[in-house]
Amino acid sequence: MSLTSPTPHNPEGQTAALRLSDEQIKAMQQVSLEMFNYLRSFCEERGLLLYLCGGCCIGALRNKGFIPWDDDIDVFMPRDDYEKLAEQWPLYADTERYSYVRSTKEMVTGDLMAKLCDNTTTCVTTYQQDKDIPQGLTLDILPLDGYPDSSWARRMQVVWALVFSLFNAQSIPKKHGGLLAWGSRILLSIIRAPGLRYRIWRYAERQMSKHRFGSTSAVTELCAGPGYMRNRYPVQAFETAREVEFEGQTAPVPVGAETYLSIAFGDFMQLPPSEKRVSHHEVAFLDLATPYRNYRGRVYLKDI
Repeated sequence: MSLTSPTPHNPEGQTAALRLSDEQIKAMQQVSLEMFNYLRSFCEERGLLLYLCGGCCIGALRNKGFIPWDDDIDVFMPRDDYEKLAEQWPLYADTERYSYVRSTKEMVTGDLMAKLCDNTTTCVTTYQQDKDIPQGLTLDILPLDGYPDSSWARRMQVVWALVFSLFNAQSIPKKHGGLLAWGSRILLSIIRAPGLRYRIWRYAERQMSKHRFGSTSAVTELCAGPGYMRNRYPVQAFETAREVEFEGQTAPVPVGAETYLSIAFGDFMQLPPSEKRVSHHEVAFLDLATPYRNYRGRVYLKDI
């Protein structure tokens, strides 16, 4: 397996994102595929359903593998299986190699979803350099929740999802402005106690996810930001997975992958403009050959 060599700091400062080379992206894809294969085997052994989503799902159908400029893997899981994975991972997984990472009362990751982290690597993002969390290459795991049939219940679900997003991440995403950003700043300035913030987002998470996957005619994603939580997908598209070719092997995608992708991305088989064919992850430091713990205090948490 090819690995990248350490990438030096950007001379303009720690917060600047690196411009990843094709070699680095390919190495990240290889490590991500190994992580995915381990996760998939773990879930199959325990009867947990997962499927590729987002760019990897597009790549599976359009490229029979990774989109060339995509540097990671994302998966969907029905909410019940998503929570079972959280319970079973520390009991049965190789936690020496792979950490299950998700915000807790004691640890705020800045991400709304759960992740797997390869502990033998280092991949520090620009927005997590000040966080004492696993800082290896990660794989995103996003839950799918029921989309309520009642319009009132749906509005309340979105409200709770926005509350969850704010107090779970405890930051204002750079892409959001206007009234949403203004109100979010005020709420975070008023409610500062970590324990209270935790209780708020845990309650909001329970409220937004109380419509179980399979109990409604549609499903939605609530942990990928406001842009995606508005999407309504027919539940039939996710009832099971089907195998498609992916990087010389097979990988599961939703049985109705084309329906899901059309709703989420439009004409997903059409290549984007050349200027958008770039990695969307802001990597500040990358070394796939060295455990992230070796860089604590030097690359991340530099003030300790």
